Amino acid sequence: MGIVNVTPDSFSDGGQYFSPDAAIEHGLSLIEQGAHSLDIGGESTRPGSNPVSPEEEIRRIVPVIEGLRDKVTHISVDTRYPQTMEAALQAGAGIINDISGLTHDPRSVDIIAEHQVPVIVMHMQGQPKSMQEKVNYNNVMDDVMAFFEGRLEIFGRKRIEKELLVFDPGIGFGKNDEHNLLIIRNIKEFLHFDVPLLLGTSRKSFISRITGDTPVDKRLPGSLASVLWGLDHGVQFFRVHDVAETHQAFTIHNAIKNAGE
Repeated sequence: MGIVNVTPDSFSDGGQYFSPDAAIEHGLSLIEQGAHSLDIGGESTRPGSNPVSPEEEIRRIVPVIEGLRDKVTHISVDTRYPQTMEAALQAGAGIINDISGLTHDPRSVDIIAEHQVPVIVMHMQGQPKSMQEKVNYNNVMDDVMAFFEGRLEIFGRKRIEKELLVFDPGIGFGKNDEHNLLIIRNIKEFLHFDVPLLLGTSRKSFISRITGDTPVDKRLPGSLASVLWGLDHGVQFFRVHDVAETHQAFTIHNAIKNAGE
């Protein structure tokens, strides 16, 4: 899943693809590099970020979706606002990616139930503005598992079938480095839900802290190490900035794994 940030302040490429034309061109480039889908977002949710109104988010992303919908097979919209979900689906998106796991606004669950579209359900503790200030879990794996259990109960009551779901444990969203590493190490435990998994580690700050204050544009090796671990432990979807490099790493990894078979 290639990332298209239509924002002026995203941690990895803030402002680089803020104009619709630049975002559309970038999206097409990611598809050429091997992305199977694009995840388009109009609100930065990096730690410490300020929220964006649904109206502004819609203004940013709808022209990009409309510019890509006839050229890309799968478009996901990264939003926690039901108004944006509705506008994005009408514009041509076919997947919802919600960092709040459809908890930010209860109407979001009804939108998924009504449209019966795939949804990426992410776990986040707190809100982006302050989520890293006071991180607290009894046991991070147990607590994230319990969150997904609760989501499944609600989705069942709303007639949202498992076939529409993808679970994302939310690396870096209200979690410290130890939490992030424990989740990645034990990622296969989430397969218990019989729901596909998404891993989003691309260029994230935990890589910098572990490797010694590595700037954003130098975090590709750490990003690849984490996604290759996920690939070997049952993860099916990967949200990445560096599509060509990740695609090559996966190709060689799978060639080695399948050699002689």
